[in-house]
Order: sequence, then C-alpha cells, then structure tokens
Amino acid sequence: MKEKIIAKAADLFMKLGFKSVTMDDIAGEMCISKKTIYKYFCNKEILIEESTAMVHKAIHQSIDTIVDKNYNAIEENFEIRKMFKEMFKSGDHSPVYQLKKHYPEIYDLVMSREITECNFVFKQNIEKGIQQGLYRKDIVVNTYVEFYYTLIFSINGNVSSEKEASVLELQALEYHTRAMATAEGIIELEKQLHNYHQ
Repeated sequence: MKEKIIAKAADLFMKLGFKSVTMDDIAGEMCISKKTIYKYFCNKEILIEESTAMVHKAIHQSIDTIVDKNYNAIEENFEIRKMFKEMFKSGDHSPVYQLKKHYPEIYDLVMSREITECNFVFKQNIEKGIQQGLYRKDIVVNTYVEFYYTLIFSINGNVSSEKEASVLELQALEYHTRAMATAEGIIELEKQLHNYHQ
C-alpha cells in the first residue's frame, strides 16, 4: 500500500503541483481514508520526499535505457529531451519550480541528488561525442558539464510554466550542442532539430 500511495502522490504532484495537491485529494483518488495515508506518512513533506525520490529513480532508469541504445551523442541528448517532454507533458506548472517555491528544503535535497547523477550523464555524453567526432577535442569537459547543468536547472527552478520550461530546455540543448560541435556535429544537430519538430 505504501508504494501505491507514493506512486499516486507522485502522479498527482507532477500533474497538479506540490502545493495544490492535499492529502485529502490523494485519499479521494485512491478511495482510501486519509488515516491510511497517515499510517505510512506522518506529514505531506515526508510523502513529497518519497515521491520525488521515486520520480528521480524513474527518470534515471529511463535515461539509462536511452544510453544503452547506443545512439550517437547528439541523438542521445535529443532522446533524453523527448523523454522529459513526454514525462512532464500533463502538467501546466513546472514541478521543480513549485518545489523550489513551496518546499525549499526538499528542493535542495532533490538538487543535491540530481547534481551527482546529471553530472555523470552529461560528462559521459560529452566524452562519447568527442570519441565520435561530433564534439571538439579541445573541450574542457567538466566546465561544459557545469555550464549545461547550470543552464538546465536555472530554467527548471525559475520558470513556472512547464510548457515554457520545455521550450527553453530545447533551446539550451541546441546552445550547448552548438558550443561543442564539430562541422559533422552541426549536421547531426540540424537533423535532430528537424526530427524533433516533426
């Protein structure tokens, strides 16, 4: 039951926002009493922590699945972007923005977890792109990882509309890729941008 409550809460938080969803809403959606939820979670904050941990795990499992498909480095980033767009398409409000605004301590916890995972994924992608001749060899990898991370999480933490955040994240990906790309990489980038908008 605990896992079911976390899954339902995560779904509602992603769709409707962390602030607006109440324990009553979750109980009503699941046709259980609020007392049952409080049996497992003493307050909403604990449930939000558990829910964000579940979403974090699901996101990184999806990223691992994409990486395992052996796309080229640029295509891989676009596949990850599509996955995020699909995962968060149901909500109007950016969940990350809401978390930062209403639950800053949980936001800090989520960000500290994300920084490690994302830095690893970004670094792996840049190294792969250099090997494939899509990114320049003279890149200071850790600096570019930090640049991209700062861009993406600045968008997520400061833009309240999920739709607007999605558009800006795509522009950040294009900006990031152009900054690193070789001539061959630019050709691949243009192809991916064209496919993305189809």
